[in-house]
Amino acid sequence: MISELEKVAPLWPQFSSVLSVPHDQESYDHLVSILDSLIDEVGENENHQLSSLLEVVGNLVESYESSQNQIVASKPISVLKELMNEHGLTQTDLSDVGSQGVVSEILNGKRDLNVRQIRSLADRFKVSPAVFIPESSARTTVNIRS
Repeated sequence: MISELEKVAPLWPQFSSVLSVPHDQESYDHLVSILDSLIDEVGENENHQLSSLLEVVGNLVESYESSQNQIVASKPISVLKELMNEHGLTQTDLSDVGSQGVVSEILNGKRDLNVRQIRSLADRFKVSPAVFIPESSARTTVNIRS
């Protein structure tokens, strides 16, 4: 094992930006651009010489996204308000959910979201529909899909 490390050590500075865990947005963006290039190159070919690198970089990107994009389970309306705030949206921006009055009732807890509204919001914010379902199941966090 030590001889393998001795072989890798001199080369590591050249590869560290591709094979290191991202700890900030800049290094994450860099890895995403590398991942995009790898996807273009490798495609669906599991036998491609870079397919294992694609998998490693994909795992690094996914790990960063998971660590950065978690919403602690809470009431669906709290999640909706947080997502609206994060995306700079107002009630009028949610016309796909319903009329201004319906959106107001939902945000004030006077009305529950229906299935159509949940699907629409999940698609809009690229999150699991589960974040908009009342806390009836045991879940602790829900990951946002970027």
